[in-house]
Amino acid sequence: MKLAALLLLLAFAAPSAEIRYFRYQRPIESTPQAAAQTCVALDPAIFAHAAPQLADLRLYRVNAETPYVIRTAAPVVTALQQISPLNLGQRGGQTVFDAMMPEGSYSDLELNLTGHDFIATVAVSGSHAQTSAGTKLGAYTIFDLSRQRLGRSTILHLPQSDFRFLHFRIDGSVAPENVQSLSTERRPVAEAQYRTVAESSQVVQQGRTSVIEFTVPHNVPVDRITFLPGATPASFSRDVEVQVTPILTRPASDAAEPQQTVTSAGSLLRVHREQDGHRIDEERLSVDAPVTSFGVPTKWTVKIQNGDDAPIQLIAVRLEMLARNLCFEAASSSYTLYYGDSALAAPQYDYAALFTPVAHPAQASVGPEQQNPAYQPRPDDRPFTERHPILLWVALALVIALLGGVAFRSVKLAAPKSS
Repeated sequence: MKLAALLLLLAFAAPSAEIRYFRYQRPIESTPQAAAQTCVALDPAIFAHAAPQLADLRLYRVNAETPYVIRTAAPVVTALQQISPLNLGQRGGQTVFDAMMPEGSYSDLELNLTGHDFIATVAVSGSHAQTSAGTKLGAYTIFDLSRQRLGRSTILHLPQSDFRFLHFRIDGSVAPENVQSLSTERRPVAEAQYRTVAESSQVVQQGRTSVIEFTVPHNVPVDRITFLPGATPASFSRDVEVQVTPILTRPASDAAEPQQTVTSAGSLLRVHREQDGHRIDEERLSVDAPVTSFGVPTKWTVKIQNGDDAPIQLIAVRLEMLARNLCFEAASSSYTLYYGDSALAAPQYDYAALFTPVAHPAQASVGPEQQNPAYQPRPDDRPFTERHPILLWVALALVIALLGGVAFRSVKLAAPKSS
C-alpha cells in the first residue's frame, strides 16, 4: 500500500508534457488521411536537440498527445555461436566435415582455422538430415595472404539458409587438424538500414597514417563507420583506429561529463584477383563504432595505418547510425513532433507495449526543424535550497559561528576565578 502511494506521489511529482515547454517542433508531412499504421524516419538533427535517448520526444495531433513507438531498422547481431565439426577427416585428398546448425535462418559462416599462407576452395551443401543427400549451396574461396600483406578471410557468404546440417569439402592446403570450429550468427529479420550522421572526403596524411576527423553533436548515435575507396590500390588490407574524444562544455572537474577518450580498432580489406587458379573477391569496408552516443559533442578521429604502402584513395568516409523510425496510428494529416524539454522522462505508452508492425506501413516524412512559437521556459520547481545552494552554505557557516561563540562563552564562564 505504501509502495503504491509512493509511486502515485512520484507520478504527480514528475513534470508533464506541455507544448509551450518544447523548444523545437517539426511537422509530419505526407501523412495518409485514413487511419493507418504510419512510420517516419528520424534524422540525426532530432537527436542533437532532443534529450538523451529521445526521452522528451512527443507527437501531437493539434493539442492531443499521440502514442508512438520508436523502432530500430534492424538490430546489430553480435552474439556468435561456436559449432564443432562432425566427422572431420580426409577423403580423396580433400578435408571434409559436417556441422549441425542452430535452428532458424543464417547466412555468413566463418571457419576458424589454424595455419597461414593458404588459398582453398570450400564447397558447401545442406540437408535436413545428416545422412541425406545435400543441396549444393556454392563454392567459396578462403585465403590467408599474410605474406603478401593482404590479410585473411575465412568467411563463407552463403545464401540465406535454414538447413539443419551443412556438409563441407575443402580443396586446398587446409588439413583436418587445421579445422577448429565454425561460427555463425542468427540472421536479422531484415537487413540493417543506416542513415548518414556525418561525411567527409578531407583526408590528412600524417606520416604513414591517413587521418579523417569529424565533429558529432551531443546525443547523436553513431553505429558504424563506412569507407568508400577509389580505384587505387586495387587490393589492400589496412588496420583502422577510431578515437572519440568528448568536447567539454563545462569545467573538466564536472563529473557529469565524460572525460576519457574512447578508442576502438578494426580493419579494412579489399581483394579482387586471380591467384593459383582461385578467384578471390572479398571486401570489408566498414568498422563498428566504439560508442553509440555521448551526452556532449564529440571529436571523432579515424586513422588508417598504411604501413609502407600507398594510402588508399578515399572518395568519402561516413559516420552512420542505424535507422530509427517513429511509428503511430495516423487518423489525419495534421501531426507535429515536439522536443527540447529536458525535464521530461521517456513516455510510457500501451501502444508501444502492444505494438505489432504491419508488413507495409504507410510512410510519412518529417519537415524542417522550427522554433516552437509558443515556447516558454519551464518554471524552476526545485526547492529553494537547490535553486540557491550558496544560501545553504552561508546559513551553515552562521550556525557554526554561533555554536563556536556559545562554546567559547561557556568555557569562559566555567573557568575558575583567581583570588
